[in-house]
Amino acid sequence: MNHDLQSAARLSVAPMMDWTDRHCRYLHRLLSRRTLLYTEMVTAPALVRGDAQHLLRFHAAEHPVAVQLGGSDPAELAQAARMAADEGYDEVNLNVGCPSDRVQSGCFGAVLMERPGLVADCVAAMIAAQPVEVTVKCRIGVDDQVPEEVLPDFLTRMRDAGVRRVTIHARKAWLQGLSPKENRDIPPLDYDLVKAMKRAFPELHISINGGIASLDQAAGLLEEGLDGVMVGRAAYHQPADILLDADRVIWGETPPLETAEQAVDLMKPYIEAHLAEGGKLAQVTRHMLGLFAGRPGARGWRRVLSEGAHRTGAGLDVVDAALAHVTGNEAGAAERLAS
Repeated sequence: MNHDLQSAARLSVAPMMDWTDRHCRYLHRLLSRRTLLYTEMVTAPALVRGDAQHLLRFHAAEHPVAVQLGGSDPAELAQAARMAADEGYDEVNLNVGCPSDRVQSGCFGAVLMERPGLVADCVAAMIAAQPVEVTVKCRIGVDDQVPEEVLPDFLTRMRDAGVRRVTIHARKAWLQGLSPKENRDIPPLDYDLVKAMKRAFPELHISINGGIASLDQAAGLLEEGLDGVMVGRAAYHQPADILLDADRVIWGETPPLETAEQAVDLMKPYIEAHLAEGGKLAQVTRHMLGLFAGRPGARGWRRVLSEGAHRTGAGLDVVDAALAHVTGNEAGAAERLAS
């Protein structure tokens, strides 16, 4: 096991479709040096058959960074894992938790909880194909499965196939009757079961995911014996609240930044480079909307970015005008934006 990666996995930001792209991850890395970052799920068929290697792009500053793959064909996943390793990722994660219809139709994601033998074949092939650590993200079960029965069997198979780190979303996935959005909220959380799995499998590094809303809550779960905590929507919607003090709280180290304002300043050269390559401002700033969540001026920050970043030719003047709502210089920023 990579011990640096094992340490980074004490806190991670979940892979989230349409959210944790490379621009989002660059912002999150500014806020925390140590937190393990994950890509959106990339399907193995897209990489192997769809010539979609551009989906693996990432900035060198993002390390430690993991790619999450979706798929159910061992040979195809092995090839996709090799591609990810060649690209320089620190970890390759297999998605056995996503409940979307699109994922089910491709026979990957949470539906694979019903086929643990196939998952074991997949991870064994991925491990054999390349040198980077392979991990799994799963649910506690799906539909009418009894989690207390299926989860220990699943973890045993993963361990025996060579997996050493597993992230468990502490909810069932209901593949029939609930939408993907409802699957993130409606099935009850069972943190106690995940803690019991850590006691039953002390040799595995087990992270917990699902419903974690604050850095203090994450720290508390670590104190209760879990090896890692994966934060999802809270890290996206309130990135400064979760990540700005994470290095101190989780690792006892000095944080890289003191304020979210500093993060905005450090994003500006990145944004300029993105615009120079023909990118659009909104592609980056949509991930920055929650930086000042709960602070005076946060609504103005979100409004100016949301309205202005999509305009043709939008540049850093929009960011400055939005930031002025937080720093209290709205009038001056409005004049600059108007000119």
